Amino acid sequence: MPDKYDVAIIGGGPAGHSTALYTSRGMLSTILFEGMSCPGGQLTQTTDIENYLGFSEGIGGYDLCQKFKDHSEKWGTKIVTEYVDKITSSSHKGYYNVYYDDLNMYVLAKSVIICSGSIAKILNFDGSEKYWNRGITSCGVCHGALLMFRNKPLFVVGGGDTAMEDALYLSKYTSEVYIVHRRDTFRASKIMQQRVFDNPNIKILWDTEVVKASSNNEFLEHLILKNNKTGEETTYRASGLFYAIGHNPATSFLSDSDIKIELDEEGYILTESESTKTNIPGIFCAGDVRSFDKKFKQAIVAAGSGCKAALEAIDYLQSL
Repeated sequence: MPDKYDVAIIGGGPAGHSTALYTSRGMLSTILFEGMSCPGGQLTQTTDIENYLGFSEGIGGYDLCQKFKDHSEKWGTKIVTEYVDKITSSSHKGYYNVYYDDLNMYVLAKSVIICSGSIAKILNFDGSEKYWNRGITSCGVCHGALLMFRNKPLFVVGGGDTAMEDALYLSKYTSEVYIVHRRDTFRASKIMQQRVFDNPNIKILWDTEVVKASSNNEFLEHLILKNNKTGEETTYRASGLFYAIGHNPATSFLSDSDIKIELDEEGYILTESESTKTNIPGIFCAGDVRSFDKKFKQAIVAAGSGCKAALEAIDYLQSL
């Protein structure tokens, strides 16, 4: 007989642990699948976090996520270091089956809260892995204000609204921001494009791609960029390279199930207006994987969303 829980939470980032804290403190038996070998999801890839409330001196991404985990466990959350493979309806009335360990194991849960997040798209080129988190990152708003980037030449890759937003944000800290775009037009909204064009600190490199990152030490110092029309390669001084080429929602595990949770056109989970309720009773969603939250990609937003999902799950369970 599989173990039974009031709440099963999928995801070990700020949304998942915020949810777990509220449900566990609410005296609900709670299991959380953190997925990876350490807590935190994408947040663990951030070396220094200076904009999370309560940490005025800053804190490392891994350290903050470990605090999330410690807090959840303190109140009784059972944490499993496995990815969830599938959610299905159950022969046990009032429960869902939550499968993990390559479908070899499952638990029964009266409610499920999906906090699986999203995965930033990255580029692969010579040096891209070596300088990851040593000058190369996927979030300009998260990291751009760090001292290591101030008054230094910074580069943003992308052509959508996120790239424009990142470049505008970075331009407050340096007069050398370059947008690297492989085409000769942006897909960003016209108003965002105009703000970029009007900003004297931002320069645009059209028809250009990154081919190499290099340095004489452990942190990024140079980028080699290639014009994809002329083939010409140019070396630039660079202290930061920020990917702004989108994210993929972590929802692939929902595809093979008799429960059809509604997704938007990009694969993010749809919920009822400002609620965290999905179209399936008893299944909720919080954090970056939620369609309404996909724009922000901030830990504190995800944590707040997790709180909402927990409170709605508590109401749901009380109504049964």
